[in-house]
Amino acid sequence: MKPEMLAEAPPVVREFLGYIGTIRGKSPKTVEEYYLDLRTFFRYIKLQRGLVPPGTKFEEIKISDVTIDLIKTIDLTQVFEYMNYLSSERSNSSATRSRKVSSLRSFFKYLTNKAGKLENNPVKELETPKTKKSLPKYLSLEQSLELLSKVEGKTRERDYCILVLFLNCGMRLSELVGLNLTDLHEGNSTVKITGKGNKERIVYLNEACHDAIKRYLAVRPREGLIDKNALFISGQRKRISPKTVQYLVKKYLSEIDLGGPGYSVHKLRHTAATLMYQHGHVDIRVLKDILGHENLSTTEIYTHLSSEQMETAAQANPLSHVKQRGPLINKENKK
Repeated sequence: MKPEMLAEAPPVVREFLGYIGTIRGKSPKTVEEYYLDLRTFFRYIKLQRGLVPPGTKFEEIKISDVTIDLIKTIDLTQVFEYMNYLSSERSNSSATRSRKVSSLRSFFKYLTNKAGKLENNPVKELETPKTKKSLPKYLSLEQSLELLSKVEGKTRERDYCILVLFLNCGMRLSELVGLNLTDLHEGNSTVKITGKGNKERIVYLNEACHDAIKRYLAVRPREGLIDKNALFISGQRKRISPKTVQYLVKKYLSEIDLGGPGYSVHKLRHTAATLMYQHGHVDIRVLKDILGHENLSTTEIYTHLSSEQMETAAQANPLSHVKQRGPLINKENKK
């Protein structure tokens, strides 16, 4: 989390952020998201209570003076009004509002059950906005092969290896960028991946991954490196950045016909999961461990994806609209 953000946070919020970061093991990025959600909430509360100078822009409202005494006066009705504000004034999607509900729940649960600063939790009955569950976009097997065939240029071994790991291991962007040479084990047959909340998992590397890593390591820069242990090195001789990986993935994706926008780095993770589940017949519990999902329900979206495909396939049958000629016979009329 950025130091300037932490400095702006009031003591009660800093204590909470320290708890979720150290005790619950949330990543710095997740801790920052919690803070941003709470900052928006307390800015709203201060604005509604008339605790800011007239004419102050919402984004300029400071929350460093928020105290536990102010928090004790917050009730569920005000939280409902805040949720309405997010929807009507800030045009937050249901998914964004759901995340902010989760942040508020965690914060007030901490104050009530862990810190003992509140007797009653005002958001205990706060419901999560319903979100539309959309199936993830992914590449077909043919599109995946075409994508790999587009890799060329002076960094082709590195770029090809990155795409292969995304498509075969289902890594998140942050996981791939964070890979170190020391994470490769047993002759590059397994790799240790550090996922969300610094949780580690071991993933087995198949022949394609093993070969891609071997070819990349043969040309990987060795001199003048800023981070000598980083697996993937940028042109500046330092650990490759998420932005660079996003750029190169989008560049190669733009060279194949995907039938529309919406494909990105994360779609390669969905592609890996879909191909393993549909073509490899991987057990859903095994897939959960490979992807590093905390809950099985997150992984089960790929079973729904398979069901939708089966329905689509049925509708695509050229005989799907052929009906028997003649009127429909009604049994009652036949008697």
